[in-house]
Amino acid sequence: MEKVAIFVDVQNVYYTCRQIYKRNFDYNKFWQEITNNRKVVKAIAYAIERGDKKQQEFQNILRSIGFEVKLKPFTQRSDGSAKGDWDVGITIDAIEYSSFVDTVILVSGDGDFDILAHTLRVNRGKNIEVYGVPELTAGALINAASKFTPIETRLLL
Repeated sequence: MEKVAIFVDVQNVYYTCRQIYKRNFDYNKFWQEITNNRKVVKAIAYAIERGDKKQQEFQNILRSIGFEVKLKPFTQRSDGSAKGDWDVGITIDAIEYSSFVDTVILVSGDGDFDILAHTLRVNRGKNIEVYGVPELTAGALINAASKFTPIETRLLL
């Protein structure tokens, strides 16, 4: 049975789905689709902690599906901008867990992950599946992946 590790950039998928579709990503449908005839070795959803009740309920739903939820505090800068990305954490975890799996599944359209996808595919011989909103997924990331699956209506609430 194929072994997979799943890494979800929660902020990226939330904002890209909202921007293009005005809808939310359906984590249950996604889980059903990607785990069919596969063994999940690790599944991590990376999110920002704002301490709000609705977000905590959402994080509990992710846990009940099968995800480990990693949280980073939301940081508001003095200029009004916000910081809270997980690029380095996702990259480190993907490299670490790639040793135990056949396929790495990344849910993000962030072009910063193109080097990660390329390295895992070319240097480590892993299948790299990327799920992203087509209009907002970096071309370099799509090209670095073994397979790109667009997030479209079937994967939305």
